[in-house]
Amino acid sequence: PEREVGDKQQQAFKGLLSRRERGEPIAHITGRREFWSLNLKVTAATLVPRPETELLVEATLATLDTPNARVLDLGTGSGAVALALAREKPDWSVAAVDIVPDAVQLAVENALLNGIGNLAIFESDWFSNIDIRESGPFDAIVSNPPYIAPDDPHLGEGDVRFEPVSALVSDNQGMADLERLIRQSFDYLAPGGWLLLEHGHQQGRKVRELLGNSGYTSINTIKDLAGRDRVSLARRGEQ
Repeated sequence: PEREVGDKQQQAFKGLLSRRERGEPIAHITGRREFWSLNLKVTAATLVPRPETELLVEATLATLDTPNARVLDLGTGSGAVALALAREKPDWSVAAVDIVPDAVQLAVENALLNGIGNLAIFESDWFSNIDIRESGPFDAIVSNPPYIAPDDPHLGEGDVRFEPVSALVSDNQGMADLERLIRQSFDYLAPGGWLLLEHGHQQGRKVRELLGNSGYTSINTIKDLAGRDRVSLARRGEQ
């Protein structure tokens, strides 16, 4: 009430409102999104961090009690999960990778923005640029991979229309990347190390079966606040 909004400001606001009316995510319009009390820069190069993904962070923190742990975040996108873990556990050594160069750059910017230093971010197609002889095995591997089927009708609705398809869609009814991560992660985990995966709410049973068939133990699925299967975790044996 202390001042009148100018014409330029009104037009700018109407322009932003028009973008939202077309369905563009608010995070893309403002360029920011909060995740785990982190202020994250957001672009169209990555998924907008979602509240349900905080469950992946919670599960990792509750499961892994190893001091000075080595943790790997696969397909980090904006860096949200890796940054949250590194913030909560300054003694952990966290690595975060993504196949998309713009995503890697964004994650680096978000690490700087939030003053987080115990984090290495680099480009890799899942494990392609990870040399276990140099890094050593990981105490935990976490990922929120693409898990939506290519023909899922939700891809044409709402905010999802503006997000990168490569970060959303996976072949074999959305299971291809989950299958690959379950299969390959085993050899990169330390004995007793944990694999934690976010997945679709109808994929919990299949993910548990894949984990069991791949030699993991202590298999469990955690439900989100809506009561739906959301994160599955399992352990590599001590041997």
